[in-house]
Amino acid sequence: MTTFDRIKTIAKSRGMNLKQVAKSSGMSENAIYRYNQGVEPTGPSLKAIADTLLVTVDYLTGKTEINNYTGEKSTIKQADIEDENLMLAFDGMEIDEEDKQAIIDLLKFRRFQKGNNKN
Repeated sequence: MTTFDRIKTIAKSRGMNLKQVAKSSGMSENAIYRYNQGVEPTGPSLKAIADTLLVTVDYLTGKTEINNYTGEKSTIKQADIEDENLMLAFDGMEIDEEDKQAIIDLLKFRRFQKGNNKN
């Protein structure tokens, strides 16, 4: 996961969008989007973003999975899309059964394609 991805994920978990994070960090509204285009954030920018998101710079950059700022541990959760007790959502809205099945079918097709391209 890139630093940009971590910023985006942490921001979302804090109920913020990237423009809000940038503005709260004293940056221009679109500054963080440059990090997704190969621009590496500077030390002061990373510190400002980390402070805004209540995380350490090491946690923000992926050097550690434990956020010593709050003590919370980052965990990767795995879920089976075919689990009947799993509710899927996208963009804040629940995915209905028809769309869930379409996603499963697409994933199965992609695996089939990848399996046939291993020559």
